[in-house]
Amino acid sequence: MASPKQTVQAILAELPTLLAVAVVETETGMPLASHANIADFDIETAAAYNTEVVKAKLKAIQALKLNQTVQDILLTLTDQLHLLKLSSDGSQFVYLAVNSRDTNLAQARQILKAHSNLS
Repeated sequence: MASPKQTVQAILAELPTLLAVAVVETETGMPLASHANIADFDIETAAAYNTEVVKAKLKAIQALKLNQTVQDILLTLTDQLHLLKLSSDGSQFVYLAVNSRDTNLAQARQILKAHSNLS
């Protein structure tokens, strides 16, 4: 299993044009490791709000009494893709933001899948 810092570095190595990447603790919303290629990208704010997205989906699954786990969440913006990939135990997630003109969805998902084995 990779550490949060190793996960961020591995994703950055494969997607050097990414906008931002972070490993976030699901309970607190705090980034455990992060990197942004845009100086004014507030990764802590992004982590906090995306934690709320994850928690809301987990609550919805529980309320619907679905016997399911969240693997990933995709948010498609005008020219960005935001992907959230949960760890197998749900305690952490990887947040990845990419420009949709530079990175296709299949590529981003494959890279996240390859590097989301968090410790």
